Amino acid sequence: MTIMRNLTSEISKHSFRTVALAIIAVTQLGCAVAVTAAAVTAVDIATDRRTTGNYVDDNAVELKIRRAVYSTPGLRRQIHISATSMNGIVLLSGETPTPVLRDRIVQHVQKFPEIRQIVNEIRIAGKTSWPSRANDAWITTKVKTRLIRRTKIKANRVKVVTEQGNVYLMGIVSRAEGEAAADAARTVKGVSRVVKVFEYTG
Repeated sequence: MTIMRNLTSEISKHSFRTVALAIIAVTQLGCAVAVTAAAVTAVDIATDRRTTGNYVDDNAVELKIRRAVYSTPGLRRQIHISATSMNGIVLLSGETPTPVLRDRIVQHVQKFPEIRQIVNEIRIAGKTSWPSRANDAWITTKVKTRLIRRTKIKANRVKVVTEQGNVYLMGIVSRAEGEAAADAARTVKGVSRVVKVFEYTG
């Protein structure tokens, strides 16, 4: 009960929607893991520059895009697509073998009203191998670590996506923060290109 009281106190500063999500998670799972996950989510939202509604919408639209794309007959086996959303701006990355398939994916994504902008970085190429994706994941980890050490930007304010050594940075930042983040990312071994997909505060 003490954990629940502390959790409720932490998230009471935010919308009822967030509180409801946390309570549902705890109720359904009924374990310490659920409490921890809900607490982490509350802390993330507390330090995020998005509104609570946008935070929830971004996570929901990423899931909806994956479902829409990978449930489409003929697409699953041919493509490797990632969708990352930040404040309604969606980055599409990965590979498709033909421009026609890429266009089909974009058409699927355009149907969601939560999306304000689509940044299409899908390459025309065969699917990357698991070792290649593992290397990208390692680069992402290194970039995030470098951002924490070299900039004053809170870790959850910048999303990092890596595809074939190309690093995409997303978030709501000032121009100075964006430049600092990009400069830090460029110093990471294995990064071939840094692309800023930021939304600037002023």
